[in-house]
Amino acid sequence: MSRVVSCSVTAAGAAIARRLPYEHHPGSLLRTVRQEWESVEGLVLIGATGIAVRAIAPCLAGKGSDPAVVSVDDGARYAIALVGGHAAGANDLAREVASLLGATPVITTATDEARVPALDQVPGYRAEGHTAAVTRMWLDGEAPELTVDPDLGGWPLPGILSSRSDQHRGKARVTVTDRAAEPGPDEVFLRPASVVLGVGSSSGADPDRLWLLATAALARARLAPAAVAVVATIDRKVQEPAIVRLAERLGVPVRGFEAAVLTEAARERRVPNPSQVVAEAVGTPSVAEAAALLAAGPASSLVLVKQMAPDSTVAVARRARPEGHLAVVGLGPGQPAARTLEAVAAVRHAEVVMGYERYVDLASDLITPSQVVLRYPIGAEAERCRHALARAAGGSSVALVCSGDPGVYAMASLVCELAPASGDPPLTIVPGVTAALSAAAVLGAPLGHDHASISLSDLLTPWDVIRERIRAVAQADFAVSFYNPRSRRRATQLAEALDLLRPLRPPATPAAVLTDIGRPRQRVIRGTVATLEPGQVDMLSLVVIGSSRTRWVGSRMVTPRGYMGGQ
Repeated sequence: MSRVVSCSVTAAGAAIARRLPYEHHPGSLLRTVRQEWESVEGLVLIGATGIAVRAIAPCLAGKGSDPAVVSVDDGARYAIALVGGHAAGANDLAREVASLLGATPVITTATDEARVPALDQVPGYRAEGHTAAVTRMWLDGEAPELTVDPDLGGWPLPGILSSRSDQHRGKARVTVTDRAAEPGPDEVFLRPASVVLGVGSSSGADPDRLWLLATAALARARLAPAAVAVVATIDRKVQEPAIVRLAERLGVPVRGFEAAVLTEAARERRVPNPSQVVAEAVGTPSVAEAAALLAAGPASSLVLVKQMAPDSTVAVARRARPEGHLAVVGLGPGQPAARTLEAVAAVRHAEVVMGYERYVDLASDLITPSQVVLRYPIGAEAERCRHALARAAGGSSVALVCSGDPGVYAMASLVCELAPASGDPPLTIVPGVTAALSAAAVLGAPLGHDHASISLSDLLTPWDVIRERIRAVAQADFAVSFYNPRSRRRATQLAEALDLLRPLRPPATPAAVLTDIGRPRQRVIRGTVATLEPGQVDMLSLVVIGSSRTRWVGSRMVTPRGYMGGQ
């Protein structure tokens, strides 16, 4: 949850709140609930359950909009999921709070207790129909019959239902379909995110007219609005009010593609209705049809060609399988203890794990035989990123692993640059501990004040540009971390960088070379800017040089922040 607020009314409750990693508001539960209800995802109310109930009662609107509410007693014995068990995540929040406090989670949701799936919370699907009635029958021992639309043969069965499909004992039905139909009295439709609306529009298009055009197109294609996954268009129209309003009414995101990417897709996928007029206006002969096909993935097809209104167009495509996802994962310095939980989860849950072979090996303890593992030699970074994006656009869950942080001299920037031309699949950047921070932790606190990082590799950046950046850092008196300081082919850059720094640093300025940071063969050389020898450095090293105020305190390199006086 992005924002959870705790509230206490007693000193004992405040002490409990301090043990929780949430924003704490001491005082009146009633006042806090009223002030925060609309802006939080979760509330942890510490005190009597009766007070919590009275505080939230006037604010309750419905399970689809209420935040998660957990009540904790002043003895920290119980964490009770009060409101929003499934929809808002109160059950999970209660378990988290209980784990943090050593308390007992109290979960009263009937489906949790009976190990019955919550039909309105099946990941990747939207539920339509009589969820309460079907769930009640299931709780009473009448498992529903499960059917899947034959046209969705490429979609995996929802995992939450797959183990139940042979237990049918009642008249209820759960049907997985994207077809436009009304569920029966004892039936629930699970709508997969299988439909894509491609949209083009004039500037200032009428939002209501576009809505009518889109819903009419879906009806003609006999597809349910609840199965729409995304509204796709040209990148220059992602903020067009009519398109934004259409996506809001459908409850889906807007995805934009560059004109050149749409043009290529129009040619390769042979869209049926290219337009020279459109090409002259926006730089591509197809917006609605090409965008629909791109967002739907490589094996998709148009189920309805471009439909036109005076100021907008709509086309409908259908995905052959669920949309994939690419996580660009930072593994940190190397040791498992320095990996984030998010990084661990991203690698473990991926179908495909890929990256530079040395970095894949750093995650070997997370990889299982069921995963596809693709190891690459050093170099060919663009090819590696395109391959990862193509796998994700084709429906796979992919983890592209990097050492350190993927956004610091690593693959995240390249992936973001290439994504629009590679199907633009859903993308997550998973941060990691970068080398400068790992080195700083080993040394003490060299980055305690303003600091900079510079890569000395001139493979992608001209050396003249790097030289000017070193001069700027030297003149500004920043502590500096040098990435890629030296290799067999780049043997002179570090020496020149030191020559640029030394005239503007006292000879005793602390300097250090750290090699294989966070790995079993870690090596640390401590010295000064005057004594640092480039021959001590290799391609697995990072060099840290302090500012004029940095000093050695014993074996620790420290750049004072100013807490003990001075700047």
